[in-house]
Amino acid sequence: MDSIRIDKYLWAVRIYKTRSEATEACNGNKVRIGGAPAKPGKAVKVGDMLEVHKGPALLPYKVLQLSSARMGAQLVPDFLEDLTPESERAKFHAPKETIVLRREKGTGRPTKKDRRNLDALMEMLD
Repeated sequence: MDSIRIDKYLWAVRIYKTRSEATEACNGNKVRIGGAPAKPGKAVKVGDMLEVHKGPALLPYKVLQLSSARMGAQLVPDFLEDLTPESERAKFHAPKETIVLRREKGTGRPTKKDRRNLDALMEMLD
């Protein structure tokens, strides 16, 4: 085997949980092969450089071997070299600011004025 579909490969090396997720990522321009956007049917070969946008990070990989069967996590390093810098990995663990607004029990639903005030507060924080 000298090439395989990119969506099948991404699923096999456990970058995406399902093949349909890999297909959606390819269709959404979140996967690149050699810097060019990759559609789900694009062939990937040994030595290709992949870039995957997952969440806030850009994850670069190098294809070492091809496989069409899903494998255990321990075997993935034999098939795929992860070139992700530590700065990109840190984006997954970045603290998320959360705001908890509390209303007194028994005050009912917010009025239109309360809602406008809440919206204005949220806009100031963005």
